[in-house]
Amino acid sequence: MNMRRWIIAAVLAAGLGAAWFLSRGAGADAESSRGVAATVGRVEESVETTGEVVPLNRVEMKPPISGRIEKLLVDEGSFVKAGQIVAWLSSADRAAILDAARAKGPEELARWEDTYKATPIVAPMSGTIILRNVVVGQTVDGGTVLFALADKLIVLARVDETDIGRVKPDMAARIILDAYPDSPIEGKVSTLLFEGKNVSNVITYGVKVEPKEVPPFFRSQMTANIKLLVRSREDAVLVPLAAINAGRRGGKRVMVPGPDGKPVPREVKTGSEMGDKVEILEGLEAGETVLIVRRRYSPQRANSSPLVMGGRPKEKGGGQDSGRGRRGGGGGN
Repeated sequence: MNMRRWIIAAVLAAGLGAAWFLSRGAGADAESSRGVAATVGRVEESVETTGEVVPLNRVEMKPPISGRIEKLLVDEGSFVKAGQIVAWLSSADRAAILDAARAKGPEELARWEDTYKATPIVAPMSGTIILRNVVVGQTVDGGTVLFALADKLIVLARVDETDIGRVKPDMAARIILDAYPDSPIEGKVSTLLFEGKNVSNVITYGVKVEPKEVPPFFRSQMTANIKLLVRSREDAVLVPLAAINAGRRGGKRVMVPGPDGKPVPREVKTGSEMGDKVEILEGLEAGETVLIVRRRYSPQRANSSPLVMGGRPKEKGGGQDSGRGRRGGGGGN
């Protein structure tokens, strides 16, 4: 009786299996394609990084003697020339004498001011005052920074060592400040620094980028996003990224319509990627059609296996072993 039930079950399973394989066509992959013409457009290959606005040359102005600030002639943002007087300083002795003369009246004060001259603070170079660190009446010594002077504001970019080999002097650059995202600034690479900097086991190198024209809103230590243009081309042949497939020997290929309308592979050489577009260097001309092949899939029902019939079937071996065990037990008794 048991043997008969297993034969019936096997026949049913074979029938269900055949029906399942015949019905797989409803859920198999089907291909469709659409044609897209290769276009002509601009392509850029760039190194993108961050940096900050810094002075090209920064000089701190300190007093030659200790004393008191009497006059300040410039403020932050003022442009000064080398040799220009930017402040007057009284030595400690002069400050004490003037204070005593001031108590005796304006005539006595004027006499001592004319007799005992103040010390001038002179700009050591031409540039813009980017820091005024004192006020009138403040007592200072030889270590006090009065002003900071910058000859020109530039951007110092930090470039990863994996990209520094692609960066060259005079390379075009585009600067966008976080504070002014809608005001891009054109510039160029002036200097690549020789000493790297290790931050969290990442080596970066400084790259000085000089703007063609320093905008009035430039401020030292502003954060900047920099794009260093390695290569650009205005008449590049572009196709959608989805049209590129893996070719032979690690190359690339596209599918184009054949004489009979069926897709035919063609080997191509690709260049830079711009978003969802890819530059074609060789193998395709502008205006030619490439095919984007898509696969459509109809999902199977959850219980697609021919052996799943509402429950897990009892294993044949287990049933027989159990029967033998019972029969063997009976024989032993």
